[in-house]
Amino acid sequence: MAYDEGTAARVRKLLAGQRHVAEKKMMGGLCFMVDNVMCCTISGRGGMLFRVGPAAHARMLKEPHTSPMEMRGRIMTGFVRVSDEGTRSDAGLNIWVKRALDFVATMPAKPPAKKAVQRTAASVNAKAKVPPRGRARTDPRR
Repeated sequence: MAYDEGTAARVRKLLAGQRHVAEKKMMGGLCFMVDNVMCCTISGRGGMLFRVGPAAHARMLKEPHTSPMEMRGRIMTGFVRVSDEGTRSDAGLNIWVKRALDFVATMPAKPPAKKAVQRTAASVNAKAKVPPRGRARTDPRR
């Protein structure tokens, strides 16, 4: 199941005034990053995931339409899953996005991830100081 594009457009509108917002497709949905920190995700399985922090986790689970975020059988403390009913109205979505933004604002910004450098056979050989193939040996050993 793909994530809901209509909800994505609503979240984009709410995050429009924020600096350093990026979108990444991950975990089967669309993740919104603020200062390179995960803020909220529109799940491909329905509903949304919000980062609320470990201190507020238990309190947020008492809110209507929430459940713990589970990944590979493990509860992810600091994140809550909110069903579509909890974010269907603009007011409901606004409340949850604000909660996530408030928590993310307390975290230090992460530097952007470095892209992996592609290594070619020539660069690997140069680092290892291995002579290229086809070159005659110069040592006396036979």
